Amino acid sequence: MRFKRVIFTSLMTAATLFGASHTTHWGYTGHGAPENWGDLTPDYATCKLGGSQSPINISKDVIVATTGLEPIDFHYVTKANEVINNGHSIQVNVASGSYIKIDGKEFELKQFHFHTPSENQIEGENFPLEAHFVHAAKDGSLAVVALMFEDGKSNEIIEKVWSKMPKEANKSAKIELSANMINQLLPTDKKYYRFDGSLTTPPCSEGVRWFVLKDYATISKEEVAEFLHTMHHPNNRPVQPVNARKVLQ
Repeated sequence: MRFKRVIFTSLMTAATLFGASHTTHWGYTGHGAPENWGDLTPDYATCKLGGSQSPINISKDVIVATTGLEPIDFHYVTKANEVINNGHSIQVNVASGSYIKIDGKEFELKQFHFHTPSENQIEGENFPLEAHFVHAAKDGSLAVVALMFEDGKSNEIIEKVWSKMPKEANKSAKIELSANMINQLLPTDKKYYRFDGSLTTPPCSEGVRWFVLKDYATISKEEVAEFLHTMHHPNNRPVQPVNARKVLQ
């Protein structure tokens, strides 16, 4: 149970969600920057010692085509009711009842949050923004659906989130995002790249199912700039060695 608790605390990021607190400071700049995470505390050792770390560069060199890749069965049917600035990202909490089904299991949608620039890369390129939809199964298994945003027209749903996001760390606000609005964030074509990875924040625990959607959403440069201004700096972990892993598509 302790292992599951650690994973949940890291993924949810906002300590208040599970009554936990981060005892070791980490971040994206200075002493607590990603290159130092593994040395901050033994609890974060996997950040430097793990062999299946996220994010990664998804390139043709590591992609394996397969005919047996099942579609993700999305059931996003509940609203979002809270947005949090946890000092590491802007996180939108979703009411219980939404889930995806994959590998014969249901993974409940807990929250989604954002990184700029993107954490994962496609053929060595970063995107202006990446959203992570974080899911957990009853047995503690985790699944993340990643959505890339490319430069383009402004995004109506992002505008709604940004209008409510607290400008100060460790602050929260109420938000009303319907299930339909959450679904609108996702592309119509939900084909994906799949690989085994980890949390992209300490303690960098492994065994996370990653699904990076192939189609993108759009976001304006102004919207990216507003998010970056709120975070004060980029909040992406650099890509990690792929090692022996393969990416399925």
